[in-house]
Amino acid sequence: MGAADQRYFDHLRAAHFPPERNYLAAHITLFHQLPPSALGELEGLIRRIAADTPPPAARLRELYSLGKGVAYRIDSPDLLAIRARIADHFTGMLTAQDQGTPRLHITVQNKVAPSDARALLTELAADFVPRPLAITGLAAHHYRGGPWEAAFARNFRGART
Repeated sequence: MGAADQRYFDHLRAAHFPPERNYLAAHITLFHQLPPSALGELEGLIRRIAADTPPPAARLRELYSLGKGVAYRIDSPDLLAIRARIADHFTGMLTAQDQGTPRLHITVQNKVAPSDARALLTELAADFVPRPLAITGLAAHHYRGGPWEAAFARNFRGART
């Protein structure tokens, strides 16, 4: 995400996410699990994609309930096209969860009482206006059972046409 959007969503997560579960900065998940053995291949692919791809257009569309949390829904056909390019490359290696098209979102609260989630949704929705969201690059992380560990990150450098 762009720096201003990253700060905004990190602030919301710090305020509303259970601290013991807030292992990672605000993010948009494209894949939940790729084989660790494919990390080098993934990094090379992401490097190539980032080099020739402009930052994808994206919009925050709405807030929605996760039942025990709250997320911002994102509309971005461009980001979904990038994800499809990665998914095509790793056909046969994707988990069942990663084989479908994701619902792009940023989670700002999760694993709380449903009443707390409903209250936050009401609070945030009162002032929400759909707006552009800056997406500046792609990153991969290792999950080690607790805090996440950054593997690599690449910024989009392609020119907009």
